Amino acid sequence: MLREPVQLTIGEDGAVVLPLGVLAEAGLSPGSSVVAYSNGDGRIVLRREEDATQDLIEFGRLD
Repeated sequence: MLREPVQLTIGEDGAVVLPLGVLAEAGLSPGSSVVAYSNGDGRIVLRREEDATQDLIEFGRLD
C-alpha cells in the first residue's frame, strides 16, 4: 500500500525530515544508511546503501 504524497520543507541547513511511515514503506528505519543522488529535473532519489552498491557493482550505474 502506498501512502499519499507528503509535502516536506527543506530547512535552512538543507535537512529534510521524512515521516516514519514513509521510511517504513521503503523498508528503512532511523539509522539506515542511504545513498542520495539527483535523478534529474527536481528529483532526488534515496536508496538503501547496499542496494545502490549492488547496482553499481552489477550494472555500473545507479537505477
